Order: sequence, then structure tokens, then C-alpha cells
Amino acid sequence: MSGPGLTPDGRRLPRVLLALTGFIALIEVVLSLADAGVFLDPSLRLRVFAAGAFWSELLYGGRPLFGLQPVTMFLSHALLHGGFLHMAMNLTIVLALGRFVSDRYGAASVPTIFVLGAVAGGAAFGLLSRGGFPMVGASGAVFAFLGVWIVWDWRRHRAAGAPVGPVLRRVAVLAGLNVVLYVGLGGMLAWEAHLGGFLAGLALGTWYENRLETELQTARAEARRRKAVPDAD
Repeated sequence: MSGPGLTPDGRRLPRVLLALTGFIALIEVVLSLADAGVFLDPSLRLRVFAAGAFWSELLYGGRPLFGLQPVTMFLSHALLHGGFLHMAMNLTIVLALGRFVSDRYGAASVPTIFVLGAVAGGAAFGLLSRGGFPMVGASGAVFAFLGVWIVWDWRRHRAAGAPVGPVLRRVAVLAGLNVVLYVGLGGMLAWEAHLGGFLAGLALGTWYENRLETELQTARAEARRRKAVPDAD
């Protein structure tokens, strides 16, 4: 059974994940309708991009449209996309891995990973990119979720005594896809944001897994203590 907010196995998606992806989808729907001339100004997307995209030059003396733009663009760029397909590709991964991290680390991990991945992606793009093109899209956040998943996968293989080769191959595939897409898109791929988000995801995944391990060790120690101390009559 499935329905609104339900996965194919009948479980509900976390509300914070639905709210986040729904908000991003709503922005793209409005911009797409404006592009088509259904309502509002067809130039709306360009004006929104001017204010919300990540513009590297703003970090190097460029003139912002408003005072806080060099700060807000670190997050606002992740809420905007170049079109419906661009958005759908990113949100599909966010929904899939967002459910995973919510189940494993708690619902609060979803916005945390998204925001820090977006910020790290923007920071890497600002440091490594010198082009005059703006950057939009949640791909930095997407690669942060992928980084968290890779850490979990690595720990899972190590705990089971299994070879970690498959995990390394998955990382290689991600890198290879970036190369192929970069070439295929004529260089119009923000690989810098992907790299920054992925590194942030690795750091966050390590922190979350260490926290879980500490909580598990504490719970086991408490269970042993209770077993060693008999209940009073």
C-alpha cells in the first residue's frame, strides 16, 4: 500500500524530508510556470537566480544586490535549479538517502546534512571555480548524503570483516560519472560543489557513526551493570 508521504513498503517519509523537498519542488514549479508564461513574469527565473544563485565573484569584491547576498547564497543556491529535470534528479536522491539517514541517525540529521552539504559545496565552488557563471542546484547537499552513506557502507563492511573494495569502487564510479558529465555538458558541471559536499558528508557520516557507536557502548555497559546488580526485594 502506498499513498502521499508513503514509501512502497507503506512507511511514512519523515515530515522534515517531505517539507524540504516539497519547498524546493514548489519553487521550481513556480519558476517553470513563469518560464512558460502561465503567470508572473517570464524573466522571474533570471531575477531569482541573480539574487539566490551562488556567484563566486561576490567572494572576491563583486557587488551584491543586497548586503547579505554573499552569505545567503551559500544556502539559497541549493533551493534553486536550472529546470524540472535538474530538480527531479537531485530530489530523487535526497528522498532516498534522506529516508536512510533519518532512520539511522534521526530526523534532525536530514536538514543538518542538507544545509552543511550545501554550504560546503558553495565554499568549494567559491574557492575552486573562477568562471563567471552562477551555480544553482542541491548537488552539494546530494553529495553530502552520498558521503554519509559511503561512511556507513565502509563501517558496515569493516564490521562484517568483508573487503571494502566494493565501497571504493562505488566512490570511483561517482568520480567517473562526474568526469563523464563534465565532458558531456561542456564543462557546465559544478564538480567543485560535488567535491565539497562529499567531503562534508564524509565528515558528518564519521561523526554520526561515532556517536552511534558511543551510544551503543554506553547502552551495553548499562545493561551489564544492571545484570551485575540484582534487584532489591
